[in-house]
Amino acid sequence: MKFLGSQLSYFFANRRTRTNVKKLLKFLGVLFLMYVSYSVLFHYVALYEGQEHSWMTGFYWVLVTMSTLGFGDIVFSSDLGRSFSMLVLFSGVLFLLVMLPFTFIEFFYAPWMKAINQAKAPKKLPEGTSNHVIITELNPITDALIKKLVSYKIEYAILEPDLQKALDLADLDYNVVNNDPTDFDTYKNLCIEEASLVVASGADTANTNVAFTVRDFNKEIKIVATAASADSVDILQLAGADHVLQMGEILGRALARRTLGGNARVHVIGHIDQLVIGEATAQETPLIGKTLRESGLREATGVSVVGIWERGEFKQALPESVITEKTVLVLAGSVEQLRAYDELVSIYHVSDRPVVIIGAGRVGRAAARSLQERGIDYRIIDKNPERIRNKDKYILGDAADSKVLEKAGLHEAHTTLITTHDDDINIYLTIYCRQLSSKMEIVSRATFEKNINTLHRAGADFVMSYATMGANSIFNILEGQDVLILAEGLNVFNHKVNQNLAGKSLIKSEIRKKTGCTVMAIKCKDEGMVVSPKPDRVLKMDQEIILIGSPDGESEFTHKFEKNSS
Repeated sequence: MKFLGSQLSYFFANRRTRTNVKKLLKFLGVLFLMYVSYSVLFHYVALYEGQEHSWMTGFYWVLVTMSTLGFGDIVFSSDLGRSFSMLVLFSGVLFLLVMLPFTFIEFFYAPWMKAINQAKAPKKLPEGTSNHVIITELNPITDALIKKLVSYKIEYAILEPDLQKALDLADLDYNVVNNDPTDFDTYKNLCIEEASLVVASGADTANTNVAFTVRDFNKEIKIVATAASADSVDILQLAGADHVLQMGEILGRALARRTLGGNARVHVIGHIDQLVIGEATAQETPLIGKTLRESGLREATGVSVVGIWERGEFKQALPESVITEKTVLVLAGSVEQLRAYDELVSIYHVSDRPVVIIGAGRVGRAAARSLQERGIDYRIIDKNPERIRNKDKYILGDAADSKVLEKAGLHEAHTTLITTHDDDINIYLTIYCRQLSSKMEIVSRATFEKNINTLHRAGADFVMSYATMGANSIFNILEGQDVLILAEGLNVFNHKVNQNLAGKSLIKSEIRKKTGCTVMAIKCKDEGMVVSPKPDRVLKMDQEIILIGSPDGESEFTHKFEKNSS
């Protein structure tokens, strides 16, 4: 009914449509008068021939004759009767079979179909729309972002200038506005003054146009733009973008952080105020073979182990969890606590063998820069000669060639990063590299979320999703949080303590038991941020807790603790 109402409002809002409907009604009125007149004349002609019929029979005969059905049960035998029958027949052919269909299509059907399309892909947002997110292009990143917005019940609108594409998106249940994101007049119809975020996700030049235009309409709104080129970052910021995300650079550094090379020190993922989140490998440290309880890390350093990675699978950090050579610890704590952890394990050297990077695009080069900053050796394979920068580090050739991989040192490497933008190629190379080395760690990039599980099945230990990382980064900006780039399957999120949690200690709330999520910190008005709170810490109303967990765990937390709260 709501959709029908919107169709009717679009249908009758157009003055030309209202005029057309009036013309159609006039035509139907003339047709009705003709029908009644012929029905009356039928009786006079019938009486002339000595026939007598009821009024209903007259209406019946005129309708049958005008519609050319001609049942033949009532006929005239005189010339007058046959002439009258011919007049009714020709009138019916002209008005019912020719003029009525064309008039109906022109004045009603075509405007009605247009109204349906306008209702599905409108030119503007309804008045009163607020706190919504405006997205300029649908791509893997914004598609993943939309899923997250929907789960948090945040309204959004995608701008699509092509009507047919807009209708196709509407049929897929996306909220679409049929307007050009680079057109100045577009933003007059998007309730831009009440929007909470604009995501410019197209080409760098189009994003510059969007940022510059939106800033004219709203000086305060947050604008997030993606940038393919490093040279575009300054221009986008000058145009008005508050945050510019170079996803190639971000993804490359995230992939590099996954390598087991270098030492066992903590590699910082990001921070929220005083809370710092990092990851550290346990390889070649005395922690191997111990449970988390036996390791005594919290007692010795104050850090909290909030999760464990085991060959690409994120697991809860339980007291009885055993640390292995393949374990990567996810740690949360203050700067001082993480430094204390580093002092404990920094003497242990993991590996000095080079990391193999397949693909010398933006992501691969960003990974190489990150490894170089950490003092880790690397070799990059690429078959495009224009991408060869340093002959000592770059190897020209196809990674599907075993000789090229051997030249790069794949058989001795502890980690391989697969960074191409083609998921099919990444799956192929993952299977191939896993066949060549069963113990080597393989970290792969995925552009589309649908290929994440396939890459894991192919043999990848870790998969970093281009789409999920971008979506989480943008969502964190929307929520006013720092941008935390985590691995696929791991989210950081905030929650304001409500009546479902107030008055309970962390251990009594059973958050970890019920959802698999871990509370890393508590924001208090009087104490500030409490990092790595103790299990007996009692939660109070309107405090804010910061949690880490899987997407499923986040959904479970929302279901159990955010619903039915006042």
